[in-house]
Amino acid sequence: MKIEEITDDLASIKVSEPPHAIEPVPGPDLLTQAMNYASSKAPATQDGTTPSLPPGLAAMKGKSGEEILKDLNKHPLFMTDLEENDELEAFKALAYEGAPAEVAQGFKERGNESFKERGWKDAKEFYGKAIQVLLLEVRKRQAGEKTEADDDEIKREIAILEACLVNRAACHLELKNYRSCTQDCASALRMNGRNVKAFYRSAKALLALGKVLEADDACARGLAVDPDNKALQGVAQEIIKKNEAVTAKKRKELERETRRRQENTTLRAALKARGIKTRKTAQPPEMEDAKIQLVPDPVDPTSTLSFPAVLLYPLHLESDFVKSFNETDVLGDHLDYIFPLPWDRKKEYTMNGIDCYMETTTGGLVKVGRKVSLLKVLSAGNIEVVDEVVRMFIVPQSKAAEWVQEHKKKRAAGKPA
Repeated sequence: MKIEEITDDLASIKVSEPPHAIEPVPGPDLLTQAMNYASSKAPATQDGTTPSLPPGLAAMKGKSGEEILKDLNKHPLFMTDLEENDELEAFKALAYEGAPAEVAQGFKERGNESFKERGWKDAKEFYGKAIQVLLLEVRKRQAGEKTEADDDEIKREIAILEACLVNRAACHLELKNYRSCTQDCASALRMNGRNVKAFYRSAKALLALGKVLEADDACARGLAVDPDNKALQGVAQEIIKKNEAVTAKKRKELERETRRRQENTTLRAALKARGIKTRKTAQPPEMEDAKIQLVPDPVDPTSTLSFPAVLLYPLHLESDFVKSFNETDVLGDHLDYIFPLPWDRKKEYTMNGIDCYMETTTGGLVKVGRKVSLLKVLSAGNIEVVDEVVRMFIVPQSKAAEWVQEHKKKRAAGKPA
């Protein structure tokens, strides 16, 4: 054997261009080339003309790589996209060997084991598989297909199906899938109208959904079948308590609604009796619980009116909010605790150094004295309360005339004051 020596002189070795520097030559893709290569290397048949290929390989001869991959994707072991075909169904069927009742019973027992271990989700899946197996047999018989099951086997299948539906309903109940629980119970009851467990679990689920009347009906039907059933008797007591709570809630809501109507009626009558005009806009301000109301008793006509009020300082773009400005109050009552203003560095806003104005319904201004009650101002007839808020403009006396003229100009031009 001849041994060639590799020298240390690497300078003499020529390095070729890297593969990516060579421009690819258009031609068949690699998968197609591989298949064609395999075909060319295959041994010839006895007649020496046609290559002898395996059936699967021969079927792919001459196809492009994309076509080959598409064919491979139809085989379960090579699938990259899930699609329905006969080979896939046959592959899936391997998991369900045996008679349908035996297969379903196996899934049911595994579901029972998971349920005992409080594995509600796993138990639900096992019961679901059993149901699927048995429903497939039901559909076959409905379609007129012949099955190997005799009458006894069919009765066994139906019994397992009913049990799995009720057991899956129990899983749904634990998982709080209440609507799914009622659906499984309804399916079981269509098969057996005396299934007490289905009545019980349906009643529990309906009660959890707040459907008290429906829960009561399911419970009553179950007790008609088994009057001594402790579980159903317990549900019946829950339904009674829930019904009492619902009734009490409805009664309180009715009382609140009646009270609200009385308050609104009394308030409208009080405003009308005093000649106070009100108006609401399309976008009223957010004021939480601040509103026009009668105090101390909103349903007592002898109570006095209270208004939310905003004191605006237009020359300084500041404001103060008064949550409750009573109709008997005067402006000075509130200015006493508001003044001095923290932002009034020039001390322009004093009790004796300000003028107060309110807008009229025509957009003009009316001067309001500091010792005039709010009721007297609002009942004058030319002022309205917009969005339940009384608005007052406060300006220093030294600048009042100038501000009034500016206000008139803005109103004449259609601009907000």
